[in-house]
Amino acid sequence: MTKASGSSPEQSYLFSVEIMVRGHTNGEALEKLLKPLNAAGYADFRIQSGIALGDAIQKELAAAKSKHQVLTDALDARIRNYIKTSRLIRVTVNKPKGEKFSVPCRVVNFDPDNELLTVYHVDEKSVYSFRLNEIDDFAE
Repeated sequence: MTKASGSSPEQSYLFSVEIMVRGHTNGEALEKLLKPLNAAGYADFRIQSGIALGDAIQKELAAAKSKHQVLTDALDARIRNYIKTSRLIRVTVNKPKGEKFSVPCRVVNFDPDNELLTVYHVDEKSVYSFRLNEIDDFAE
């Protein structure tokens, strides 16, 4: 004697859907979308694009970074020229507690993203790295 199964187990199906939701802000539109999705009791869902939360934070961070940026195009060109010509220069550096440090050096490397200048001190025969905001002057 065999038992007949009355119902087969539920299957899972995956659908890709694009939905346009109107709202005064991206956050409001996202909230309008999420409420019915959460209430419907779906097994799972994922929103792959269209979420623009945190834009205000990103804009503020970018604005703050550009305000504090020391590097200009002219300074960048000047530093790259020092590297290319391997010219001996004197860099005046402000260290903590107001100390000034004068370094006769050659510029070895420059990282514009981190605003970091690496120099070779010709008298001490050692290498130093300085941030551009620490440097007061370049004397040729």
